[in-house]
Amino acid sequence: MSTLVTKKAPEFTATAVMPDNMIKEDFKLADYKGKYVLLFFYPLDFTFVCPSEILAFDKKLDEFKKRDVEVVGVSIDSQFTHFAWRNTEPKKGGIGQIGFPLVADLTKNISRDYGVLFDDAVALRGLFLIDKGGIVRHSTINDLPLGRNVDEALRMVDALQFFEKHGEVCPANWKPGEEAMKPTADGVAEYLAKHA
Repeated sequence: MSTLVTKKAPEFTATAVMPDNMIKEDFKLADYKGKYVLLFFYPLDFTFVCPSEILAFDKKLDEFKKRDVEVVGVSIDSQFTHFAWRNTEPKKGGIGQIGFPLVADLTKNISRDYGVLFDDAVALRGLFLIDKGGIVRHSTINDLPLGRNVDEALRMVDALQFFEKHGEVCPANWKPGEEAMKPTADGVAEYLAKHA
């Protein structure tokens, strides 16, 4: 399997259910040019791990917005299933009125283009951090039973934005406010001498 990291994010136009509950027939990834996008795929609406992830992303939505990041969810369900799921309370198996779009990938072409289509049936739990220029800078793909860590997705946004602003690279487990390292042999040696 090839990676999309460092490559242009595959463009798509699809139908999506928007945060205001409207169904948008021509939702385009290109409309987010100039913003960061956290594009995540999940297997199916009305399932088990999926609502926990979607509600976790929604709970942290303000944190993503503060960082100029648009969150977009995608599954192979129809816009009508997305609409029904959004209009069902969490305590009854739904997700309620979440604040980001859910894209309908009925043709499975978006999932296929991003390399997450499993058994030509559903999407694996793929996550793609796309920069303002439309380049994929980070991705993870989890198997169906393994839910994602939303705080780690935020940390990756912070690391990318820190690198873009300061030109320093972010070592393992780096968090905002911690020391980064200069991308030179001396910079690495200096960092490791302090943190070994």
